[in-house]
Amino acid sequence: MKEVVLRFGIPAVVAALLGAWLLVWLSDLQPLFSYSLFSNSYEVMPVKLVVAILMLGFAGLEVIPESRGPSFEARSLPLGGLLSGFFGGLSGHQGAFRSAFLLRCGLSKEQFIATGVVIACMVDFSRLAVYLPHVASATSQRSLILVTAIASAFIGTYLGTRFLKKVTMRALQMIVSIMLGLIALFLGAGIL
Repeated sequence: MKEVVLRFGIPAVVAALLGAWLLVWLSDLQPLFSYSLFSNSYEVMPVKLVVAILMLGFAGLEVIPESRGPSFEARSLPLGGLLSGFFGGLSGHQGAFRSAFLLRCGLSKEQFIATGVVIACMVDFSRLAVYLPHVASATSQRSLILVTAIASAFIGTYLGTRFLKKVTMRALQMIVSIMLGLIALFLGAGIL
């Protein structure tokens, strides 16, 4: 398990820093365009559009049966770490790639969950190091959103472990995919 964490986690941390830096850079760009709808004005920001496209892509991967469960070999762990970390830093979507690679490592269910949590924390702490200087100078509303997101992640993890045996994986995939899709559409349209 330690070897998997190191071979996957270290590349993931490095790539997460790059993805987080790209996210910060995108957030400083001007709106792509603006429009009015029902007497409300909306702006489509590059960062929101990129994140929305990624969210729609990952939601689609979960819904389409043929795209689930890609086959990767254990020797591909560093590549998996790079992909997982980069998308984790850019949009927070590291789980799909992490799971696809870690499932092929011969870990028990408990080792798979523990390894995934350790790697997720490594990536999240590294990307937070890039985000924090920008959040400190941001409005209090953005800071509140970040604090709420972090708290939600911890609450979701706690509740997930409590209800792990009561929910089917397919039902969870569908719920997450639908919610991601809706949020992505509103985000990409500049509504959120």
